[in-house]
Amino acid sequence: MATKTETKDKYIGSVGRRKTAIASVRLYEGKNNEIIVNGKDYTEYFPTAEMKAIVIEPFAVAKLPVKIGITAVLKGGGIHSQAEALRHGIARAILSFDIELRKKLKKEGLLKRDPRAKERRKFGLKKARKAKQWSKR
Repeated sequence: MATKTETKDKYIGSVGRRKTAIASVRLYEGKNNEIIVNGKDYTEYFPTAEMKAIVIEPFAVAKLPVKIGITAVLKGGGIHSQAEALRHGIARAILSFDIELRKKLKKEGLLKRDPRAKERRKFGLKKARKAKQWSKR
């Protein structure tokens, strides 16, 4: 009978969401400061400087003195939406790590899941709200 090998590293898990993107985040204390996204470094995964800034925003707000490593699995949505979902997940993981940071993170709006998403198309319309021009006479 084969035994399953388990990693003995303890982590704090959290989930971040935005539109249809879901980020499953694991925060490891004592690791070197690196963020691994779907097996790649986050600087490799996210092409633009804007997206990289979005991802590290919770660290800039929290100013944590300890070394923290993060691994994340991203699914669904577009790449920008995935970056925002990862930001949400990291902020929630940091909050689980240190509850004192709640006030700072909440003030910056990092703990709120952004509920905006594309509206569905309705029957009889061209798009969600666009209809044929209406004439009274």
